[in-house]
Amino acid sequence: MTADAATLSAQAVAAMQRLDALGLNRGSTGNLSLRCARDGRDGMLITPTGVGAEELQPSQMVWVGLDGDVQGDWHPSSEWPLHRAVLARRPDLQAVVHTHSVHATALACLQRELPPFHYMVAVCGADRVPCTPYHPFGSDALSAAVAQALGDRQACLMAQHGLVAAGATLAQAMRVAVEIEALCEVYLKALAVAEPANLSAAQMAEVLQQFKRYGSARRR
Repeated sequence: MTADAATLSAQAVAAMQRLDALGLNRGSTGNLSLRCARDGRDGMLITPTGVGAEELQPSQMVWVGLDGDVQGDWHPSSEWPLHRAVLARRPDLQAVVHTHSVHATALACLQRELPPFHYMVAVCGADRVPCTPYHPFGSDALSAAVAQALGDRQACLMAQHGLVAAGATLAQAMRVAVEIEALCEVYLKALAVAEPANLSAAQMAEVLQQFKRYGSARRR
């Protein structure tokens, strides 16, 4: 393993353990990938299948080329085609996080998108978080549906499955995953009372414009 791959693997393990600690994943559910070139070939490091966050070690991360070539001593997550499809379509993304977080998954089981009921929905880079139709996990159909649903945004739901969040950095992908899960919780609680009002397209466009500067504390 190269020095860069070792560093990325350690970051991936820490991120998976944090997702577990936050309750966004449990046991061996969920998976994570980081873009990682090897020998001049574009590819990714992805979590292995069936290994819980507590037991996960950097040496167990699996390298998969975007051409589908798998290298390593462990089998990659069954969702590796999904991660490959997203990273191949979006060269601006460096990290993809998939969770089975409770509230995002509950909304996905209703086959409902997360609409612009709250301005923070813009954290996904768009005015809503869509939900794909149901497809079996690990399937090419699911991979294509997720890549299409993401479009130029950073999150989507998968019907009867869970959440996919992505980012230009691992930190961004994690922030998106955590925020979308929290928003799904608020939305579901609001739905128990009534259908929330949504912000207009113009209002969300204003928020998205403001978000281009959001989180930048440095003035110069």
